[in-house]
Amino acid sequence: MKKWLLLFSFVLLVVAGCANAAEEETLAYLDVKMAIEEKLPVNEEVELACFATYGEEKVTDASEVKFEVWKHGEENREMIEGTHVGDGKYVARYTFPTKGTYSVVAHVTAKNMHNMPKVDVVVE
Repeated sequence: MKKWLLLFSFVLLVVAGCANAAEEETLAYLDVKMAIEEKLPVNEEVELACFATYGEEKVTDASEVKFEVWKHGEENREMIEGTHVGDGKYVARYTFPTKGTYSVVAHVTAKNMHNMPKVDVVVE
């Protein structure tokens, strides 16, 4: 009887240990930080940028990066394709046509995850 109890305890510890290892692997997630100035000039090309990481790893192979831009109070939205320039940084070039407050959303898909951080910018 003691042998069965000892064997059962050992199996339980092994299973619990494997479950903890699996949980640790899932703690990494796709994180995207916007890198855009809060105030931007009108009618001048500017850089829209974001940095993507997965845990401690810089994402260099995102399957999709797009920047969505629209002026507050308007329905028209533009999607601009972003390109990887190194070290997990993705950029797109854009010219804001009129003064006002705009929203910029980075749509980043990588590692079977999607992240959409948003910032508001003032164009003067």
